[in-house]
Amino acid sequence: MNSTIALVILIAYFAMLITVSFYTSRGADTNTFFTANRQSPWYLVAFAMIGTSLSGVTFISVPGAVGGIFKGFEGYKGFFYFQVVLGYIIGYYVIATVLMPMYYRLNLISIYGYLEKRFGFWSYKTGAGFFLLARTVGSAVRLYVAAGVLQLAIFNDLGIPFSASVAITILLIWLYTFKGGVKTIIITDTLQTTFLVTAVMLTIVLISRDLNMSFSEVTTAIKTSPYSQIFYFENINDPRHFLKQFISGIFIAIVMTGLDQDLMQKNLTCKNIGEAQKNMFWFTITLTIVNFMFLCLGALLYIYATTRGIALPAKTDELYPLLALNHFGPIVGITFLLGITAATYASSDSALTALTTSFCIDFMDVEKKPETERARIKHWVHIGFSVLFWIVIVIFNRLNSGDVITAVFDLAGYTYGPLLGLYTFGLFNNRPVRDRWVPLVCVLSPLVTYYVNAHSAAWFNGYTFSFERLLLNGLFTYLGLWVLSINAPDRVPKVAASVR
Repeated sequence: MNSTIALVILIAYFAMLITVSFYTSRGADTNTFFTANRQSPWYLVAFAMIGTSLSGVTFISVPGAVGGIFKGFEGYKGFFYFQVVLGYIIGYYVIATVLMPMYYRLNLISIYGYLEKRFGFWSYKTGAGFFLLARTVGSAVRLYVAAGVLQLAIFNDLGIPFSASVAITILLIWLYTFKGGVKTIIITDTLQTTFLVTAVMLTIVLISRDLNMSFSEVTTAIKTSPYSQIFYFENINDPRHFLKQFISGIFIAIVMTGLDQDLMQKNLTCKNIGEAQKNMFWFTITLTIVNFMFLCLGALLYIYATTRGIALPAKTDELYPLLALNHFGPIVGITFLLGITAATYASSDSALTALTTSFCIDFMDVEKKPETERARIKHWVHIGFSVLFWIVIVIFNRLNSGDVITAVFDLAGYTYGPLLGLYTFGLFNNRPVRDRWVPLVCVLSPLVTYYVNAHSAAWFNGYTFSFERLLLNGLFTYLGLWVLSINAPDRVPKVAASVR
């Protein structure tokens, strides 16, 4: 892949996003930035959420994961990740029927406003703070994946170092989101999702042609390959076990979508709860199909490499970029770059806007300020998170030594766990808590989870935790809140009774 061609693709792509931003941000104010004036069509939101949910991590890591993903279990081939995806379906149902009606009933801009109404000031700030930490780190890691590909395809040949290329990427994102916010993002992410899904489908078609296989032959090759196993029930200590994957998938969906301002901010731009639930239904179906396509692509990549005698890279994340940019020809290379670029911007632009929204609403109280001051605060917060993204990515680039998708979910297990515990406790009982001690519980819970995880094999007859660390973390938070509720002041929660 010629770096000049790759650079032209990036410039053209960026020009398209800027053009969209120009039209969608005309007459925009902070309400437009935060809520898109609650006028978004549900079908656009549903499709836009695909790109936000998948990101560059899915685009690169999920196909590579078919050849072995789990630390300590490298070499186990299969579609085991799809067990997690099946769990997502249940999680999204809970979001659509439990969480979203509550958010609409309370007319929230930031979903963490619920915690203030249910528990109090410190619980509210703690929940919002954990989101800021989780999303900043998680989104920076996702952007890191795509930035590495762009570095390989474009910036290395231009002599631009990684830190500078990341700064350029983040600057481009900031330029087309700083004014229109979520209204712009819903349109741009819809376009980017189209590019992303098209890239996967076209890559599968072109690989099939290169291998001289028909559709039925491709299906048979994947089905009979050592990569096609989905379900694993044999050893409960194995991180691939169905129950561990499926249950973890349920709660990963709940916390990383339903308790995440990024994804919920798009849902809250729909006109009413009926349209928002319709959006979630179609989003669930589409996301499940697209994830399966990524796994099929992964199997084809490994089949191709084996057939052509191509040495596999040391890291599974490098397989798709290696083949797309060096072995499949210019059409697949261009398609791959379009897909990874779409994944980069679709995930990162949304996260940057959500972080700005949460900080402005949850910590700067901009709702109580005049529009001029709201706009000024939003502007500087947006810049601040852009800079923070750059810092985190540069640090991660120096420290990373493992599979990126595993790293993202490892982080999620520790940072989203307290949110899971807070919302579960708040939604399923009416007990008041000592609000001022909630931050301590939410800090201690991840630490206890980490300690238990480190000793689980010795304590539990070889059992090792995988993604279900998230559940353990949430459980410790729930138990801590229960302790804080013992003999707590007799205060009736403001919203608990209305959302049960």
